[in-house]
Amino acid sequence: MILFEWNYATVFAQNNTKPDHILVDARVKVYNEDGTRSYKDYKPFKTRTLALLPDFESKNTQLSKYGGDINQPTNFATGFYHVKKIGDRWWGIDPLGYKYFNIALNGVTEGKSKRTKEAFIQKFGNKTNWINETVEMLQENGFNCTGSWSDVEAIVEANKTLEKPIAYTIIWNFMSSYGRKRGGTYQQSGHIGYPNDAIFVFDPDFETFCDEHAKQLVTYKDDPNLFGHFSDNEMPFKFEALDNYLSLKKADYGYIAANKWLLDNGITKEQITDKHRELFMAFAAEKYFSIVSKAIKKYDPNHMYIGSRFYAAEKNYEQFMKAAGKHLDVISNNYYNYWTPDAEQMANWSKWSGKPFIVTEYYVKGEDSGMGNTSGAGWIVRTQKDRGLFYQNYNLALLESKNCVGWHYFKYQDNDPTAKGVDPSNIDANKGIVSNQYKVWKPLMEKMNEINTNIYNLIAYFDTHEN
Repeated sequence: MILFEWNYATVFAQNNTKPDHILVDARVKVYNEDGTRSYKDYKPFKTRTLALLPDFESKNTQLSKYGGDINQPTNFATGFYHVKKIGDRWWGIDPLGYKYFNIALNGVTEGKSKRTKEAFIQKFGNKTNWINETVEMLQENGFNCTGSWSDVEAIVEANKTLEKPIAYTIIWNFMSSYGRKRGGTYQQSGHIGYPNDAIFVFDPDFETFCDEHAKQLVTYKDDPNLFGHFSDNEMPFKFEALDNYLSLKKADYGYIAANKWLLDNGITKEQITDKHRELFMAFAAEKYFSIVSKAIKKYDPNHMYIGSRFYAAEKNYEQFMKAAGKHLDVISNNYYNYWTPDAEQMANWSKWSGKPFIVTEYYVKGEDSGMGNTSGAGWIVRTQKDRGLFYQNYNLALLESKNCVGWHYFKYQDNDPTAKGVDPSNIDANKGIVSNQYKVWKPLMEKMNEINTNIYNLIAYFDTHEN
């Protein structure tokens, strides 16, 4: 329920000023101590929208074929996407050298269940029609990229004939692929699990594996439409990593590395402090990102390494972010449980890492979809329009940060409860911009369109209306 619209005219008439927010009802997810998850009752959240920005005027922006703002050329063209800090704001730069902001949708691929396959054939007939129509729909609504778990093969093929191609990203799963080969990983809700939450970064075979795995990147190294490479998704870079590694069997390479780190630093197990834990987080990060970055850049020196999609508290530890930032072009964060992104956290991510960031997962689920909405993260709101209002409020804060160069909304299509063998976090939730019948959720898309198609106007607005 939107509490603002019924009394807007009265408020404006009485005060002759716009309010600075509306109230949107949402249910907050609760992570219970016993491992179960539940939702609190609805409560109102302050929500900013495009319509409430004082003196903001919506207007068309002429875009380059790659999605950059033609009115903002730079001298930094390389033929590929990259990032650059210009003044006090980080920017994407498109292959032609225009200032660029990356707006992506995750999971742009066809559904795999029997029901969604039937709907796919009925609506599109074949994959070529689907990808062409889908890219057109995305671009009409201001999306200029596809995020993780999208159909890269179909996108690359479509781009060969499109006047305005769509950018794409690839997720390579270096660690989880090594883990499948090595043994010991398992499926958790939303990501791969590791023994004791200790990734296999200290295995001597990991570096050799990464070099071999990265040879696949050669196929894409000359494509100007590739935005960048993700190396993995939501790995457990835990604050307790030192304790976790020391709890492994003594013959494990992780235990050996952690024990050697203690000895090299003159620390006994009894002397371990939280400062030591943070330093070991950074030590593990340095090991992982140095190995993977070396492999990525060896086989594709043209494109950005855009991180491993941090998902927990790791991004709020200075030493960890400094270590990661040495090897990344862009920090990627999956950022849930915030109705409005936290300004201090966003400032710290870039201050500590020395790099800009993109938010690579976030979403909100609508009760009016008729879906169960019990799986996955994200908020529950009453309507599709409320989903769109959340999208505006969330992303306005990202733009204000000056360190954000993109966002990737999760995701293209709703979960299908009839699908078999899916990730436990993707069972029954209204996450998509389209339904299981490939029908666009129009009230959501209308609000997305408003902010996506005004992205460069909004950046200029915030840069001239600083608090």
